[in-house]
Amino acid sequence: MMKKYNMLTDHPGKALLLFALPMIFGNLFQQFYNITDSVIVGRYVGEQALAAVGASYSITNVFIAIAIGGGIGSSVVISQFLGAGNLPKMKTAVFTTLINFLAVALFLGIFGALFNDRILQWVNTPEDIFSDAAMYLAIYFFGLPFLFMYNVEASIFNSLGDSKTPLYLLIFSSLLNICLDMVFVIYFDKGVFGVAVATLIAQGAAAMLSFCLLMKKLQGYGSGERYAFYDKEIAASMVKIAIPSTLQQSIVHMGILLVQSVVNSFGSAALAGYSAGTRIESLSIVPMLAMGNAMSTFTAQNIGAGKMDRVKEGYKMCYITILSTGLALCVMYQFFGGAFVHLFLEDGSGEAYSVGLAYVKFLAFFYSFIGLKATTDGLLRGAGDVAAFTFANLVNLSIRVIVTNVFAPVYGISVAWMAVPMGWAANYLISFSWYLTGKWKRIKVIER
Repeated sequence: MMKKYNMLTDHPGKALLLFALPMIFGNLFQQFYNITDSVIVGRYVGEQALAAVGASYSITNVFIAIAIGGGIGSSVVISQFLGAGNLPKMKTAVFTTLINFLAVALFLGIFGALFNDRILQWVNTPEDIFSDAAMYLAIYFFGLPFLFMYNVEASIFNSLGDSKTPLYLLIFSSLLNICLDMVFVIYFDKGVFGVAVATLIAQGAAAMLSFCLLMKKLQGYGSGERYAFYDKEIAASMVKIAIPSTLQQSIVHMGILLVQSVVNSFGSAALAGYSAGTRIESLSIVPMLAMGNAMSTFTAQNIGAGKMDRVKEGYKMCYITILSTGLALCVMYQFFGGAFVHLFLEDGSGEAYSVGLAYVKFLAFFYSFIGLKATTDGLLRGAGDVAAFTFANLVNLSIRVIVTNVFAPVYGISVAWMAVPMGWAANYLISFSWYLTGKWKRIKVIER
């Protein structure tokens, strides 16, 4: 049984860690959707099938990041109302968030379905995997409302101080996804189509169950006061934070997408290895991003309660966690990086394997950079100070895209991952410099 904690009264290190741990495990299970797809198609269908799912992966991750980032941005407002004890406004903020993102998901789903092939052409998807990649992506867009609603609902649970319920739901949906993958791919031999349908069913089940549990939880916040189901002023406050928060969350995946066209030009074998490397990266940055999200909620609740000193203390505690985690990941991948790549690729001697291993071993030295960036951005986001970390993330993205596009055609595919820590480091330095000014303390998000 997980210990109880209080964001406003417990030691900041304890509160942050206990809050972040379920988020870490939950985000790991979130990644298992695509990881499982890749492992099963890579092992049981073939290298080209892995490349087809990988070509879609960089695109689908952008939409996942939009959902997560938007939900986290909106949850800042929810957390501050909760910290201030204004329960009617908190409930209004919850329903406003759900309505907004259902509309966004429907719009993006229709847009994606209409421009599916064009998106794949834009990133120079190789011809020999184009049809499978298009089929996978089309099914994904059909289920986009489920994906959005689950991730937004998970962010709302986190804003209410409950990071366990999203974890349990993700365990359920991930295990369901794994079972359905095996049934559709191994038993029915449906290949890429099978893994896409399995993911759609699992996400739909998670979204519906999450919605029911959220409605039940909100009944426990009975203040006896009336509340509205939608508020334009609250929506406007959310948009101001949600847009840069979405950018911050999606910057890693937008970077991967924007360099995808360069990587694709090296052929499907290199793409398969690169796809394996990006999946291992996605798993590795989970604890870093989770600490950033935890810091955002921690900051928002404590600012709402007027406890500014606790925010600084919590931020210092994040450094210990981030640096120790980064060291552990570095050591693990230097010794066992090949074993992780081999999970995706049966052939341990071909071009795909070599590309994947080079990716994993190089990036292992730099995971602390994204952790420091994420926690600093999380603090600024929780305070409602969005301008500085928005600029920092744009610099991050620009470095990755420009360096890859200019130098990869000349020096090879390895430039695609060498540019990653450059962007992370620049992002952190800009955000940290702004944190030192202390201007984030004077931002006003809600009326108490």
